[in-house]
Amino acid sequence: MTRVIMNGCNGKMGQVITGICREDPEVEIVAGIDVYDKVANDYPVFSNIAQCDVQADAIIDFSNAAAVDGLLDYCADKQVPVVLCTTGLSDAQLEKVSETAKKVAILKSANMSLGINTLMELLKKAALVFAPAGYDMEIVEKHHNQKLDAPSGTALALADSMNEALDNAYTYKYDRSQERAKRDPKEIGISAVRGGNIVGEHEVIFAGMDEVIEFKHTAYSKGVFGKGAVEAAKFLAGKPAGMYDMADVIAAK
Repeated sequence: MTRVIMNGCNGKMGQVITGICREDPEVEIVAGIDVYDKVANDYPVFSNIAQCDVQADAIIDFSNAAAVDGLLDYCADKQVPVVLCTTGLSDAQLEKVSETAKKVAILKSANMSLGINTLMELLKKAALVFAPAGYDMEIVEKHHNQKLDAPSGTALALADSMNEALDNAYTYKYDRSQERAKRDPKEIGISAVRGGNIVGEHEVIFAGMDEVIEFKHTAYSKGVFGKGAVEAAKFLAGKPAGMYDMADVIAAK
């Protein structure tokens, strides 16, 4: 049984993960951290992680950037590994994450979905086959109309996985509207669609002469990210200090 502290337990993702853990016999949330106290949970909730005196095997963090410094201090002091899912960290905070990983296990990933991270591994192999054969690589990502950034971090992570396999020989093209030119064979095109309440859809296209190969991932709810975070916590419990990502979780399956 993996004992978990849920940092940001009363937020949307915190409650999604609470529900997932309730149905999973291999994991239990033993405490939560949140300043908002209007949610009824079946575990104790502390307003500040420094006040938490409950022993745990791992922490899942879906809070906010302002809370991350205190979280990292707690993890290093108590020697509790953390699945760090909060985004928008400053350069200084990212540096602190790297320094803290020398003392305790930290798992950080651009996307917590098991499906997306498995797709990244598949794309590395596909790129090594299709790119040298002259196939063009394009990514189309779709999200809801409230999403602020474009392209998505996941789209960039997918592009990076292919590019890294190809010795980073490719550049990224986000917009072709300002030029009249043939497609550069050494580019990966990335297009963004924003509309409605699309949770997340990513399609990777390898377009060659007389054939097209497509890889597609669709998220129908935030539950896919919560499930990945829970699996990551199970994996991280008991691991030595260091930086981990979802590729490590996939490899251990």
